[in-house]
Amino acid sequence: MIYVIYALIIVSLFFAAAGVVGMLRMPDAYCRMQSSTNVGTLGTLGVMIAAVLYSAIYLHDGGMAVKCAVIGIFLILTNPIAGHALAKGAYHHGVRLSKKTIMDKYGEDMEK
Repeated sequence: MIYVIYALIIVSLFFAAAGVVGMLRMPDAYCRMQSSTNVGTLGTLGVMIAAVLYSAIYLHDGGMAVKCAVIGIFLILTNPIAGHALAKGAYHHGVRLSKKTIMDKYGEDMEK
């Protein structure tokens, strides 16, 4: 079972590293926000699941397992919403899209 925990941590490290590479390579602020939201959500989710398993199986501490599960659920629910709110605020304050952007559905909705 410890190998499952290690695998979850390695998967989280992969998502964190991929998110950092995405933040460095993306063309505009909106794509970078999407990449950073993935780091915050997927990068921590595996660690939280691993913490739940480790605390329940090896530490025999149900309270810690429940706390880690609640934190994981909180992160899943709030990180995408926060990323969307940041992108919406940036759009309203005039942060420009990349010149490579093909369509702007949010801007089309704002015109209506």
